Amino acid sequence: MNERHLVAIVALEGVVPFDLGTPSQIFGTARDDNGHRKYEIQVCSPGGRPVMTAAGYRVAPEHGLEATERAGTVVVSGIGSGSPVETGSLDEETRSALRAAHARGARVMSVCTGAFVLAAAGLLDERPATTHWWWAERFRELFPQVKLDPDVLFVDDGDVLTSAGVGAGIDLCLHVVRTDFGSEVANRAARRSVVPPWREGGQAQYIERPLPRTADVTLAGTRAWAQERLDAPLSLQDLAEHARMSVRTFTRRFREETGVSPARWLLQRRVDHARALLESTDLPVEVVARRAGLGTAAGLRQHMQSTIGVAPSAYRRTFRVVPEVSGG
Repeated sequence: MNERHLVAIVALEGVVPFDLGTPSQIFGTARDDNGHRKYEIQVCSPGGRPVMTAAGYRVAPEHGLEATERAGTVVVSGIGSGSPVETGSLDEETRSALRAAHARGARVMSVCTGAFVLAAAGLLDERPATTHWWWAERFRELFPQVKLDPDVLFVDDGDVLTSAGVGAGIDLCLHVVRTDFGSEVANRAARRSVVPPWREGGQAQYIERPLPRTADVTLAGTRAWAQERLDAPLSLQDLAEHARMSVRTFTRRFREETGVSPARWLLQRRVDHARALLESTDLPVEVVARRAGLGTAAGLRQHMQSTIGVAPSAYRRTFRVVPEVSGG
């Protein structure tokens, strides 16, 4: 049996088309290794009415907000200059639907300025949340009771999740897919969507940072080379020599391209690889640690605790995907 998890995507007046399409794309392409879809998608609006997008054209959802009554996940897409953003107010139909979904145990999440809608519905009171950095000051003015952190890509607070602007919605959706069905399904969805499979939720939003000049973007080959050798001891000197740069120049350009130091980037790739091995194999923790380049089981445990707050054994119990065995 392949029961799909129902996702209701809420579109309100002034919806941002990208934010509306992001959850449909990511959840819609999440499939198991047999090609079976893991989610059912229903786009809805108050009264099932067409809504005007922030781009100046209308979209016509097939469902009213009754779709939220049985959804396991409810996603509120970002909106442009609309009522919740401008005044903090929200129509009663939408407020009631969101609060009822949350009360019965549905996971509620927002993309970008959709956080204004969740806050206006009272679902973010005294909780950590994020939104697009551009709207952070306005958000604080309207909702001082929310613990806003505008410097991260997304916040997972259990049953309520929020993301920053535009591309961060992709990161949040992939995070949810990974939480629900493991890294293999999430990575497959990322590949189909041609996006990075994972960015740390606590990673800083890209706020008015100058992009490197095209001529400076030269380190993709070195990163790919390093990622194929995660089990080997790779020093900063090794990476710089592969890129044919001095250590100083390499470090500066690496930060320009990725926003983090080479050491942090390499550690995160190793932890990612260890997570994938824990999810998809039965290898002993000691072997996973060696293959990921993290040394010993104690080293793996230390790095996983510091980066994601979970020990390897607990992570495996939570995320290990066991193939279903059909009965005879």
